[in-house]
Amino acid sequence: MTGSPRDDVAVVDAVAAEALQDALAAEHAAIWCYTLALAFLPPDQIDQARQDAEAHRELRGAVETTLTDLGERPVSALPAYATPEPVEDAASAAALAVVAETDALAAWRSVMERTEDRALRQAALDAMTDGTLRCARWRVVVGTPPAIPVFPGLP
Repeated sequence: MTGSPRDDVAVVDAVAAEALQDALAAEHAAIWCYTLALAFLPPDQIDQARQDAEAHRELRGAVETTLTDLGERPVSALPAYATPEPVEDAASAAALAVVAETDALAAWRSVMERTEDRALRQAALDAMTDGTLRCARWRVVVGTPPAIPVFPGLP
C-alpha cells in the first residue's frame, strides 16, 4: 500500500497514536465483519468481499507495524463484535460490509484530524480513498444512495 502508516513516521504525539489505535480497532472489526458476511453473500459477491477483507488485513498489518515502530503496543482484536442488525441473508451481510467500511472511514478520518505528521496523514488519506471505493460498491449493492457520501468518514 502506498503511503502506508509506516512510511517515514518517526514520532507522533499521544493523540495521534490513540487515533491510530482506534483505526486499528476498526480494521480488526472490519475483518471480523467480512468474515461473517462471507457466510451469507451470494457467489457473485464472494470474490469482492474476499478482496475487501484482504485489503483490511494488509492495512491492519501496516498499522500494527507502525504502532510497534512508535513504541506503542497495538490493540488486539476482540473475539467477536456486535452487529447493528442480525446478519441472516445476503442483504444483511452486504449491509454489514457498509457498516464495516463506514466505521473504518470514520476512524481514518480521525487519524487525519489528529496528526500533523505528513506520512501518517497521507496514509490515512489513502486508507480513506480506498475505503470510500469499497464502501461505495457495497452501498450500491444494498441500494443506499448516494453511493459515495458527500463527506466520507462523517456520520
